[in-house]
Amino acid sequence: MPTPKISLKNEFSKGLVRENPVLRLMLGVCPTLAVTTTAKNGIGMGLAATFVLVSSNIVISLLRPVIPEKVRIPAFITVIASFVTIVQMLMQAFLPDLNDSLGIFIPLITVNCIILARAEMFASKHSILPSIADGLGMGAGYTATLFLMGTIREVMGNGSFMDIKLPFIGTGTIEPMLIMILPPGGFFAYGMLIALSQKLAEWLEKRNPDIKGDDSCAGAINDQTACLLCGACSLHKGMDEAAAEMRDKADNQKKDGDIK
Repeated sequence: MPTPKISLKNEFSKGLVRENPVLRLMLGVCPTLAVTTTAKNGIGMGLAATFVLVSSNIVISLLRPVIPEKVRIPAFITVIASFVTIVQMLMQAFLPDLNDSLGIFIPLITVNCIILARAEMFASKHSILPSIADGLGMGAGYTATLFLMGTIREVMGNGSFMDIKLPFIGTGTIEPMLIMILPPGGFFAYGMLIALSQKLAEWLEKRNPDIKGDDSCAGAINDQTACLLCGACSLHKGMDEAAAEMRDKADNQKKDGDIK
């Protein structure tokens, strides 16, 4: 059976809206809510994750023929952790203030569900060019979401943009809403963006009904029993298989005891 042709444009564009990792696939929600108190933090976190995502996709795609099936998840984490270390060292050297602001969430990119999901569901199954397009698209969608959330929360909650004070907020006429830079404001902004992305995705699907997203993700979104593609699906599968084997063994032993 011939392998279906992959459109690089489609692989890139799907991560922007239709399969946006944060707003549509609900991955990486914790760092999204935690770091988006300012637009600068959102851009910094998004670009760092995008670099790791694209770089790890390239390496995993190249090494996929030689990575053993049973240890692929530890292998993926090792590759991802290497690039996270590079990013953190560069930020400590050239962007120390941003590194301090993002804190623990830079090292935690190693186990970010978005990175692991793309490694497991895409890069380990496709060649290098589609993997690069997939990483760039998902990274761009992630960065855009963090920047938009950070902008909304910073403008409304602190009256500034990119740490620059806005003249029309905080002058007595319009006062900042402190709650927007607190956790409740983060959840509110996140919920509004999810609703907007849902409507935009539905509009795009009606406008281009022939365009289909990545079956590995789109199918999981429609399947209510699917997990969130955290990259540990193989672990759950292995545990289920081991449990089934133990049940079969116990049933066989019980039958042997009844016969005796």
